[in-house]
Amino acid sequence: MNFRIKIFADGADLAGILEMARNPLISGFTTNPTLMRKAGITDYEPFAREVLSHVRELPISFEVFSDDLVEMKRQALRISSWGDNVFVKVPSTNTKGESTVPLAGELAKEGVKLNITAMTTPAHVAAFLPAVSSGPAAVLSVFAGRVADTGRDPVVLMKDCLKIIGETPKVELLWASPRELLNLIQADEIGCHIITMTNDLIAKIPLIGKDLDEFALDTVKMFDRDARAAGFSLS
Repeated sequence: MNFRIKIFADGADLAGILEMARNPLISGFTTNPTLMRKAGITDYEPFAREVLSHVRELPISFEVFSDDLVEMKRQALRISSWGDNVFVKVPSTNTKGESTVPLAGELAKEGVKLNITAMTTPAHVAAFLPAVSSGPAAVLSVFAGRVADTGRDPVVLMKDCLKIIGETPKVELLWASPRELLNLIQADEIGCHIITMTNDLIAKIPLIGKDLDEFALDTVKMFDRDARAAGFSLS
């Protein structure tokens, strides 16, 4: 399957990351504190360094976890030092709603590769673009899946974001939190640079183009198999 878009595996399970590192479809990785907590990670840096001992070349994003902007910068500089393939995820604001645009500009000028996360509007992209464009490379992650959760069409919004970025060197738009395999097709068709996908969603990629009559029969067979396994009967 040929995609223009780059697929980044999204997760914090070491075994899953190593499995995806062997998948030729995968061009990078992303993590976040929520995924780490779900995976049972309690020691942040040892986990990250273990991952980096295996993932040496593909880009991988690790996120700061402080809510204080000064401490956020300290963490970002430390995380960045772990490897040339490391991107530092910085949220678009802290929990008080204070923008991290100035921080992003400082980090970019200090040579930190950035992944600005938790964005949901073209205005967010427009605000961060000047700040990150002065750095070595940057990813702007827009949570298109969460946009869709509100009943809005994420395709329209992501097209607007792409127009804002234009041909800015070394800055890429990432379609974050996809909800279904269709989002991969949508993101690829509009020219989005990157999409993050969980391992479960990546496993569905071979379904693309599957014959729908065959799919219907497979579904009927599943219902039949499960009914028999459950031992259902009506007297």
